[in-house]
Amino acid sequence: MKSCIIETALGWLGLVLAPAGLRAVTLPRRDRDAALREVLVVGACEEARADELGDLPERLRRYARGEPVAFPDALDIAAATPFQRVIWQAARGIPYGQTRSYGWLAAKAGKPQAARAVGQALAANPWPIIVPCHRVIASDGRLGGYGGGLDMKERLLRLEGAAGHR
Repeated sequence: MKSCIIETALGWLGLVLAPAGLRAVTLPRRDRDAALREVLVVGACEEARADELGDLPERLRRYARGEPVAFPDALDIAAATPFQRVIWQAARGIPYGQTRSYGWLAAKAGKPQAARAVGQALAANPWPIIVPCHRVIASDGRLGGYGGGLDMKERLLRLEGAAGHR
């Protein structure tokens, strides 16, 4: 696997590329070394060439500046369970600047009582921002959880101008 560390307005991001697609994106970190440590944990041992990532680094920088950006990139989902795949795909469909509830995602997966399992699937999401799990909140408007902490979730929602999070 190969990696690339990029600086954005949100912080340093690590990208991990596998032959089947993007394997992981780290949450924003304060310094390059912290992002590098995370990509090494995922198993990236070689630096990716710029052409291997296409314009993904620039799109992530634009996103971090508050621009609506699409992320149609191929993801390496080989290690995901079928339920995670359904949840992550549904989360990818949540439009920029909007939120959906854990229950909404559970219903999309055909398991309307599985909101808690949705939270667990989102907690295992290796592509924050690309699979925008920060856009998933509790049905009563509370933020719920987030691997990067609630401050980061709130920051991403404010960046996108999500209703109720300005």
